[in-house]
Amino acid sequence: MDHLAAEELQFLTINDILRESTTIPRRSPKTFYQITLTLIFPLSFAILAHSLFTHPLINQLDNNNNNISGPHLTPSQTRHDWTILLLIQFSYFIFLFAFSLLSTAAVVFTVASLYTAKEVSFYTTISAVPTVFKRLLITFLCVTLLMIGYNTVFLLFLLMFVVAVETDKTMLALFALVVVCLLFLVVHVYITALWHLASVVSVLEPVYGFAAMKKSYELLKGKVRMAFKLVFGYLIVCGIISSVFASVVVHGGESFGVFARIVAGGFLVGVLVIVNLIGLLVQSVFYYICKSYHHQEIDKTALHDQLGGYLGEYAPLKSNIQMENLDV
Repeated sequence: MDHLAAEELQFLTINDILRESTTIPRRSPKTFYQITLTLIFPLSFAILAHSLFTHPLINQLDNNNNNISGPHLTPSQTRHDWTILLLIQFSYFIFLFAFSLLSTAAVVFTVASLYTAKEVSFYTTISAVPTVFKRLLITFLCVTLLMIGYNTVFLLFLLMFVVAVETDKTMLALFALVVVCLLFLVVHVYITALWHLASVVSVLEPVYGFAAMKKSYELLKGKVRMAFKLVFGYLIVCGIISSVFASVVVHGGESFGVFARIVAGGFLVGVLVIVNLIGLLVQSVFYYICKSYHHQEIDKTALHDQLGGYLGEYAPLKSNIQMENLDV
């Protein structure tokens, strides 16, 4: 990426972005290998494998509630299974949340270090992650508030659709269905793009939280269509991987042998690891493209100092990364 002039980055296509993203790990293969093994692999494994633990419990509870033939649970056993299920789900979401932010912090920091010709190693990356994690956490909590509002509206229209179908109100059901689809295909994808770009901003610029979201919103202008394609493509690929894993590994006991399911599961986890790594790299590259599109030159010296500050090195009190916003 650094072989291109800053003003040329804005002209990169999606294929160019993917090509540039996949070449980045070659510059420090050992570092990216260790990041992938310690952070991205556990994240990807958890995303797919958690259903292996929850599916039997959900089936057992569902069968008991529907009085399906088989061993029935006593009330105490039902409460115990519900408790186990909720604990697994809670632990899963905490794990997913933590490793998602840790992976983002590690990859964004490493890519920026390579961009500024800063010395890169797994040790320096991990040393910077705790400080970067705090900034990402605050930004994530701010995005969560936005997602709560979105989910509330989404659930209201989804409920409207269900009620309209049950009461045979065709026009109302059609209206609610259109709104639900638009909310997911437009609003959900846009918020996801906003969050991912705000995460990079939180690491590379002296802002985080709502300020990072505002900066992300400004950077997305003019590149919204590209962001939509990247995010939607990522969600589609992840959805396909999850669906195949569910049908073959989780629900495929009657159609596939144990060995085949283990091989398929391992392969799908490996594919998801690659997809998540490329997704994080694309997230970083897209930030530089947006900066180039808005003619906001990045001062590599200031960015170098910003990254050094995460490691306890001396950094100026005021970063020059965004000096383009202070020009008269």
